[in-house]
Amino acid sequence: MQKKCLVIKQEVKNALAHGQAVVALESTIISHGMPHPQNIETARLLEKTVRDNGGTPATIAVLDGVIRVGLSDDELELLGTAKNIHKASRRDLPSVIALKQHAATTVSATMICAHRAGIKFFATGGIGGVHRGASETFDISADLPEFVHTPVLVVCAGAKAILDIPLTMEYLETLGIPVLGYQTDEMPAFYYRSSGVKVPQRVDDPSQAADIFHQALQLGYPGGILVGNPVPENAALPREKIEGCINQALTEASKNGISGQAVTPFLLGKLNDITAGDSLKTNIELVKNNARVCTQIAVAFARLSV
Repeated sequence: MQKKCLVIKQEVKNALAHGQAVVALESTIISHGMPHPQNIETARLLEKTVRDNGGTPATIAVLDGVIRVGLSDDELELLGTAKNIHKASRRDLPSVIALKQHAATTVSATMICAHRAGIKFFATGGIGGVHRGASETFDISADLPEFVHTPVLVVCAGAKAILDIPLTMEYLETLGIPVLGYQTDEMPAFYYRSSGVKVPQRVDDPSQAADIFHQALQLGYPGGILVGNPVPENAALPREKIEGCINQALTEASKNGISGQAVTPFLLGKLNDITAGDSLKTNIELVKNNARVCTQIAVAFARLSV
């Protein structure tokens, strides 16, 4: 990637050069995933969580057509308040760079940018996946096939609960993506801890996850690993309650003709309204927990190279 379209913050460069733990963080959660001011507060909270656990945070976005790996406080503020922020997936990166636009990066785009910068670890809230009703719409997130191409370990609280989690897991199996459950035997379901869908491998501490990722790289695997980390028990929402809210939000999305990239931000915003802010509180807690676990895995991985 040409240097002129990729700028790495000096702090991140120094950490990478010394083999230290660096954790990528996405920017879609800032621009499209949460309301203001919680979006900016959460972005700062995540960076602090990475630092508190021994890592260096690298929030990623595209600003004026330049991929920024590691953002200033002013840049976080811009992402959280400006109205002209595009939502960039793998498909969109060439356009937003060539046209010198601002863009928040989704999971797939963040993975690409992190890999180009030399970062192997990425903490997010929930990955995209197979949407409910995909047998008719063919709506499958670009996040899933990105794991085939990009060797980044991603910690999430499962696929977003607005998606079809069993089909998402089936698709990950088809793609041959290693999926780990962190201290769980089931794939988490974002707002609640258990989806009822078994993961192929459980790990109980950061070192086990780091060892598996290290082994995958040693085997020459070209892709990444997905780690499902359940939302903390004290922040989880009752499954029956949130599923009813999700169905209500899906019905409204259908009535309003919401489709494509607009679906997830609409549903998350609608859920926040329906639950009187409870879903947002859970979202913040789960992504903070993911940042913590991801950093601990990155620190354990760094020790393998010493």
